[in-house]
Amino acid sequence: MSRSAPPPPLLEDGKLEAIGEKAYQVELEKEKQNVESSEPSIAASPTANGVEKSEIPDNDGPVIEEKGVDGSQKPVEYPKGVEMFFIMLALVLSITLCSLDQTIVATAVPKITDRFGRLQDVSWYGSAYFLTLGAFQSQWGKVFKYFPLKTSFLVSILIFEIGSLISAVAQNSTTVIVGRAIAGLGASGVAPGVYTISAFSAAPAKRATYTGLIGLSYGVAAVAGPLIGGALTDAATWRWCFYFNLPVGGLAAFVILLTFKAPATVKQIDATLKEKLLQMDFPGTVLTVGASLALLLALQYGGVTHPWNSRVVIGLLVGFGVMVLALIIIEIWQGERAMLAPRLVRQRTVWVNSVWGFFFAGAYFITLYYLPIYFQSIDNRSPTGSGVRQIPLIALFSVTTFASGRAITKTGIAAPYLLASSVVVTISAGLLYTLDIGTSTGKWVGYQILAGFGYGMGLQIPVIIAQAFAEPSDIAPVTAIIIFARSIGATFLIAAAQSGFDNQLVHKLASTAPSVDPALVMATGATTLRQVFYGAELDGVLRAYVGGIKVAFAITITACGITIATSLCTKWTNLNAKKSSG
Repeated sequence: MSRSAPPPPLLEDGKLEAIGEKAYQVELEKEKQNVESSEPSIAASPTANGVEKSEIPDNDGPVIEEKGVDGSQKPVEYPKGVEMFFIMLALVLSITLCSLDQTIVATAVPKITDRFGRLQDVSWYGSAYFLTLGAFQSQWGKVFKYFPLKTSFLVSILIFEIGSLISAVAQNSTTVIVGRAIAGLGASGVAPGVYTISAFSAAPAKRATYTGLIGLSYGVAAVAGPLIGGALTDAATWRWCFYFNLPVGGLAAFVILLTFKAPATVKQIDATLKEKLLQMDFPGTVLTVGASLALLLALQYGGVTHPWNSRVVIGLLVGFGVMVLALIIIEIWQGERAMLAPRLVRQRTVWVNSVWGFFFAGAYFITLYYLPIYFQSIDNRSPTGSGVRQIPLIALFSVTTFASGRAITKTGIAAPYLLASSVVVTISAGLLYTLDIGTSTGKWVGYQILAGFGYGMGLQIPVIIAQAFAEPSDIAPVTAIIIFARSIGATFLIAAAQSGFDNQLVHKLASTAPSVDPALVMATGATTLRQVFYGAELDGVLRAYVGGIKVAFAITITACGITIATSLCTKWTNLNAKKSSG
């Protein structure tokens, strides 16, 4: 009897090859058992009359029923040949957009500060994107469950495109930030949608292969992002970093619209509109966004436009604390409807890996955003030159990510990678802290190689461990929680780095360039310093800039140090060994 398992709930952007393989292995095991096992599984389960009924439990996506062939019943048909080629092309283009948008802007940020004279907004260009990317992960997972998959995916691409367009045509810094937030909202649906459609389109024997192809595309795009961003900024304008998304996203949506057809066996959950809205957990999302905005504003204002002990800053910090407390209460009250289900958050493999991912991802993106500022302001390099100089970091990151994923898949050994990567990135963060005016090429290349090796080794591990210990019905929400923690970590730590940079810059200017107005420096773009300041003043401003960049890297040292201690708390069981959840 020929049969097919429902797609695994793949939500992690670019790091899910191991999970795809696991789903296929479960399918083969079910074949051998002649559909006699009653254990929970994401594979097909038998019914009394011999007709298979595959189910994706709550939070995993649409319910699917696939019937085997017992004479009169037809097997599930999957796209083949040219049709499958175009579907995968659209999915690769879609995941490429998400990956590029996380890195393509990094090398363009200094030029954006030139255009609008808002050096203090550097953190917002990244934080606004990551904030909505993380905050709406759970909502999109439930949208795919309660609403048509194809339509929902196309809507997520449309939202992403609208955000990109807003940033591209922006006439002020605030509009760029708003566009980034809207793009993040769309991206939070594009990423899980890509893996869901891939799983629905591929036969079980080929799902891991297609998942690996999507993951590889993600890695290549991450490497190419700073280079493309630098080239577009130099050859045209930084606006093309956002315009670039429009034709690519449009092509992906057009191909999906024409070629993808959800299997007839895919059935949406039948629920009232009220129940659908309750499942979205809007109160939790509103509190998450509100608390994040309060903290980001406090970090932006503190010590720069308002004293740290001012009513404005203190009020924002108190508001942040109150909203976090309210979020905890709401999530406990919501129970299984919550985006951060308490039952899951309490599990050791979930909370440990969430905390670890929060600090680890935050440190990585601080590095990714502040190296271009160093190269373009201190070393006076062009955006393209800055992107080229980051190749050691992003190339080693991509290669090591793929290698560690394959090694874990084969050996089942994952926990040691958390500790090893934490130690490596802590050392590399300490070395990057030593970057100064005139640092030799050999040093910054070597430091980035070490950093790329460490970050690539560890960034995907929390998802792999958490998913391996989760029940099949919990894989999707567990993945969403880990991605949420990573995205919020990037949001908060980039903002903290910006606050440290701004405060140290103002403080240092008092001694390195006492005749220079700090407000003028803050209003000058990172790459136009040499057009505004000259001689001794320029030297003093550059030394103050170095001091600010050192604070940003000092925050990465602290964050990476925390991951060392956190990594010791995870489970060290071999993932390939049979074990109980939790």
